[in-house]
Formats: sequence, C-alpha cells, structure tokens
Amino acid sequence: MALFGFGSRVSGAGSGQASSSPDGPVRMAAVAGSFYPSDKGALENELARCFSEAAGLSGGTSLSAGGTPYALIVPHAGYVYSGAVAASAFLQIPPDARFDRIILIGPSHRIAFEGAVVDTGNGFWQTPLGNIPVDLAFGKRLRESAAGKVFKSRQDAFLGEHCLEVELPFLQYRLRHMPPIVPVILGSVRYSVIKDVAEALRPAFLEGRSLFVISSDFSHYPSYDGAVKADARTAEAVATGDLAEFADALRKNNADKIPGLETSACGQAAIAVLLEATGSSPYPEEFEYQHLVYQNSGDVKYGDKSHVVGYHAFAVRRLPAAGRADGGDYTLSAEEKNTLLSIARASIEGSFEGKGVGEVLAPFKAGLTPKLKAKGGAFVTLTKRGRLRGCIGHFGEDFPVYETVAHMARSAAFNDSRFAPLASVEVPQVEIEISVLSPLKRIGSAGELKLGRDGIYMVKGGKSGTFLPQVAMETGWSKEEFLGHCARDKAGIGWDGWKTAELYTYQAVVFKEN
Repeated sequence: MALFGFGSRVSGAGSGQASSSPDGPVRMAAVAGSFYPSDKGALENELARCFSEAAGLSGGTSLSAGGTPYALIVPHAGYVYSGAVAASAFLQIPPDARFDRIILIGPSHRIAFEGAVVDTGNGFWQTPLGNIPVDLAFGKRLRESAAGKVFKSRQDAFLGEHCLEVELPFLQYRLRHMPPIVPVILGSVRYSVIKDVAEALRPAFLEGRSLFVISSDFSHYPSYDGAVKADARTAEAVATGDLAEFADALRKNNADKIPGLETSACGQAAIAVLLEATGSSPYPEEFEYQHLVYQNSGDVKYGDKSHVVGYHAFAVRRLPAAGRADGGDYTLSAEEKNTLLSIARASIEGSFEGKGVGEVLAPFKAGLTPKLKAKGGAFVTLTKRGRLRGCIGHFGEDFPVYETVAHMARSAAFNDSRFAPLASVEVPQVEIEISVLSPLKRIGSAGELKLGRDGIYMVKGGKSGTFLPQVAMETGWSKEEFLGHCARDKAGIGWDGWKTAELYTYQAVVFKEN
C-alpha cells in the first residue's frame, strides 16, 4: 500500500464536529486551543509572530519575477513548532491576490481508508478568525468527473483532522480577499489514487485560477541529525518537480534505516498529487519548484533534538508557457517540424523492417527540443496523389508529442478502417501532413473562441468531442454551427449541449512534406 516508501501516520485527534447555521452546516474548529490559539486576538498576535519570524528566515524571500505562486507545500504542526516555516510559504502570496478557490490537500491522520474525500457536506469551515465558505459546486464537479470515482463518501475524514484546518488562519490573515475552499483528504498512497486525484483536478491545475495548498510535515521522529539527512534528500527530490525522483528519495531514506524514522513525509500522497499534476502538464518545464526554508522541531526552544519532526516550505510558480507568444499562439520551428516529419516517415518505413516504435525513435532522442518532448496531441494525415490515404489522431496530453506522432503515423498507415493497410510500394508515393495540437486552454464562454484559429474540445456528463481548427475553414460554418455540430455530431450531447459544457480551445500547427 505504501508505494512511496512509508504510509501516512494515523493517530487520534480532537472532534471537529459539524454544527448548523442558516447558510449550511459548519465544520467546527477541532484544534483551536491546541495547535493554535482559540482566542481571535491571541491568534492574530501569534500569526504576526510567525510572519515576522518568517521574513527573517534564510530563504524566506519573495519569488523572483513571475508573481503569485501556483501552489504551496507547507507544514501543519502546532504554530510554536512550524508556524514560521509555514508563514514563509504564505508570504509568497501577494495580499491582494484573488483566486476562484483554494484547494487544500492533505493526509488523513485519524482514520485509514482507500481513496480520497472532498468535502461536499459542510457549507463552511470555522476558525477563530471567522467562517470560510466551501466551494460545494466545485467539489460536486470533482466527484462527477471521469476520475471522480476515487472520491469516497467519508465526511468523518474531516472530523478532528488538523492538517487542513491549521493552514486556514494563515490564509485569512494574509489575504484581503479570502475565496471559498475545497478541502481534500487522502487516505491512500497508491499511485492509482494519486493519478485519479490529479486527473480530476487537472482542469483547475491548467486554468491557474486556483491556489493549491499541499499540507505535509516531513521526517517523523528521528534524531536531529537523522532528520537533517533525510529531509535534505527529500527536499532535493521535490525541488526537481519529478514524481519518480520523489518516490526514489523516499525509498532511499527507508533503505538507509535511519533510527527513529517512521516516515519521510506524512503528506507524501498529497505532495505526489501536485508532482503528478505538474509533471503531466503538456509543458512540465513551465513549473518551478522553489525551496524556501527548512527547520525541524529541534530548532525551536520547545523542541527535543532526540526525536524531531521536519518542516519544509516550497512555492511552485508557473513560468510562461514554452512555445506560446503573448497572444497565445502555439508555434514550432522549421527544424522541429522537419524532425516530426522525419519521425513519422521513419515510423512507417520501420514497420516494414520489423522495427518497434522505440527502436525507430532512438536515433532522434538526442536532438529533441523541450517542445517535442512536452506532452500533447497530434494528427497524422497521409495523401497519395492529392487524395486521402489515411488519417488518425490522438487528442490528449498523456504522451510526448514526438511519440504521439510516431504512433499516429503507423495508425494512419495501417489502422484507418476506411482504407486497406498501406503497402510497401506505396510508401514513396504518400505525402505526410502533421497537425500538432497546442495545450488545452479552458474558456469561460464561446466568445473567447476565435474561429479558424482555435479548435474546440467540449466535455459534459462524461462525454466529449472535438473539432480541429481547420474544420471551420473547410466547412464555412459560423461559430454557432461549429459548436453545434461538434456538440451533436462529435460529443453526442445535442445541438445546444455546448452551452452547458466545459469548453477548451487549442490550436494546431499544420505542416507537411515538400
């Protein structure tokens, strides 16, 4: 079960019972008075101390040009132990920043269960600084998404759980405009769960209008020196933004048998969700993980250096998307286009020589650019004497572009059911055209769709459909016809189904041989 080296530590905690209000159930504060002060004035004074200390910590500085962080990784211990480290992360948020919602993800410390839970039962979460609304509509959409089966009906997971609650006063204190929250608790460290949670959250990850707060302490209960060793390895892995590196660091810490070490990160699954989401982005190099500060409980006056808990703070920001100009246009260089055309032809020719796709791609890998290695969809079209001979595409962002092109070239040649498989004598006679699709961009209304430039991808009730950008030019359809035909003919949601569907646009770079 503990895929990443250690399981989450489950222990008892307070109550956190719900009460009612005219506007809906309120999840009552469970650890006010223990993890942080229960009196509003005392809590504000404690938060002021935390932020003041954070400003003086080495590494507790603002992010470089690029602005508001995309995500934070913060500890969740009592404020006297980890408050300054946590505040160093929250300091990265401009006080006047505005978010649609804050999505908090953390581990279950009280009960063990498989899967994840999103709070759809409480209308508010209480802290001494006031009640915070829960984005119930967003939580419901998560549960109804294609990957939403991973979310269980376990409202008891929030009762007494401290890992998300302790982050809320920091946010209330820092932000002038506190948005609604989406509390998510993970009860499993299985990769299948992590992948599904990341997939369900993916639209919000790509939109960039939500702040993600990942709640995790790091090493638990080694000596001071053992914690420093384990936590340094774990932090170095997190900073790479690579989930495989993170998993490997946890395994190495386990293999070292550091005395007293029970886990390298109690919120390892929550961290893994973030790494999976940024790593599976069409442009994973867009995301920069910045380590801010490290301390452990042995560094504070109340701490015992023989048994400590480690605390790291990270900020993640999204860099400008590679290959996209300020206007949002997706581009490929002439060299990148030629590389993909060569890969497509080599893939088709290699099939007649008995070569697998991996063998065909091996000579190209040294010269691949970041854009070709980024994940994205593509269509490959074959024509012979100006007539269609095969066309197959993959609309998705789960494989690197260069691999997608290699596989789609073979599929167009041999798997298009409208045509007989391509014969070897035909290979010199076919011309290859490739359409590389840019990353998806969520749009709020059809008004943002530019006909002829943008393709459309729509999702509703588990159904989806797409039209490439060139379809509008080939058919002469109006925008409403373009959307209506896609909704009815491709997605199967009816002519007007696009009006209530999730809409995404993308662009296609279309190029061909000769």
